[in-house]
Amino acid sequence: MIRRDKIQVLVDCLASRTQPTAPLTLGDLFHLAEVCTARVGEAVVAEACFCQHLTPEEVLARIEKAFDHNLEAVRLGMDRDSQSFLLGRVGHELTRQPGQITGDAFLDRAVSLTLAAQVGNHLVGLAPCAGTGDACVFSGLTAAMLEAYPREEVWPAVAVMLRVGTFFRAGKTTTGCNMEGLGAGASGTAAALVELAGGGPREVERAIVLALSPTISVPCTPRVMVPGLCATHIGGALMLGQLAAGLALKTSIPVNVPVDVMLALAARAHQVSAQYIVPEVISYMEAYFKSDPRVDRYIEEQVKEEERQRQATIATRAREEVSRLAELANPVTEPFGEVVVGGSSQAVGSPTNTARIAHALAQGEIKKVIIELYPELFARRAINVPGILMGAIYGSSTADSQSYRRVMEELPRLGIEVEIKEAREPQLQRVTLETSAGRVMVDARNRGGGRLALIDAVPSREAALAAARKLGIDIVP
Repeated sequence: MIRRDKIQVLVDCLASRTQPTAPLTLGDLFHLAEVCTARVGEAVVAEACFCQHLTPEEVLARIEKAFDHNLEAVRLGMDRDSQSFLLGRVGHELTRQPGQITGDAFLDRAVSLTLAAQVGNHLVGLAPCAGTGDACVFSGLTAAMLEAYPREEVWPAVAVMLRVGTFFRAGKTTTGCNMEGLGAGASGTAAALVELAGGGPREVERAIVLALSPTISVPCTPRVMVPGLCATHIGGALMLGQLAAGLALKTSIPVNVPVDVMLALAARAHQVSAQYIVPEVISYMEAYFKSDPRVDRYIEEQVKEEERQRQATIATRAREEVSRLAELANPVTEPFGEVVVGGSSQAVGSPTNTARIAHALAQGEIKKVIIELYPELFARRAINVPGILMGAIYGSSTADSQSYRRVMEELPRLGIEVEIKEAREPQLQRVTLETSAGRVMVDARNRGGGRLALIDAVPSREAALAAARKLGIDIVP
């Protein structure tokens, strides 16, 4: 529910800016709400009032009107006779049996209505926001909120959800669910649920950042042609959004990334994903795309034959690749590697084990440690360098939490020089020790899970392999 007096305060604040016509970012919008002690929904409505010269009632009425077609598509998707060529009758099946997915009545209803919207989308289409994927989420969630809450509380929350969605609409420039159903849907859901629960601007911002993070670079567009798969993208957006909203509202979990930075990252990664990830998705999924003989009759036979030959290799190639994984997989009775302190088996475990091998090769007193890390590990040096140093200096295992905590403070007393460099080669982690007896070096590539690929070593790769075996460190291709 919005307050007219607060809307006027917000409008006056917008008018008093140095550049009153300059557009607001999401971060600006949340800051405006915070300094005016207003709800985010009130700030969104006030922005529309100021920019479009409307009253608050007119803004909310237009938002409600915008859903006319999409909510009708939800109702259609619930119908017993409605069937999607990709999702079957999932809309009817779920909405006739409430409470059968998560056990949370509201979330179950929202997921059911969202998948009904997706069925309706395949039958009569939806008016898209960033795309029809997030329109499914927004429409299903809106329908669920209208069933569970007073209308005067729902439409301001919907306004917040749509304001988030409009930024994704602007940022979506190519293919990908990361800026549509999954990314926009999760972020909009998180924002709406926090607003509906009475959360403030900072809670809304934290929820959006938490919801958006797991969706970055996740493409789905090629998979939208594969039966069933899109349902977990679209339904999953609601679940991510609810989780993010709950964390933001009920915990003090630290979130230090501004929403504008996370959104900018999502928009940029969206473009990179389309260029590099989507082609790989197509290569594996193409054989499973739904086809229409009425369309394919217009495709040249040579092109269709090339497609058939290409697709025929997919299952064989995939099985061969997974067979190689099976050879490397641990038995279920020994599923885990060694404990890794520091919060990441990739960022800490694997480079620490590289350093442990170097320590095992070293003789004499250690004078200097040289650490070379590829960009991702270099950026995460606050957590991995203590592990690398404890492995290099003490030979400590990845589970040695006491050494991990104390090594940085002990360096001045030990008198050991440390040099940290950024390397450009992907996955590279190289540790060199200069000692009173000479020099040792271990050149490895990060494989996550505390594992590494051993490329080269001084005095020899064979000696390094023997040291790794003795230490119980997994060396993989």
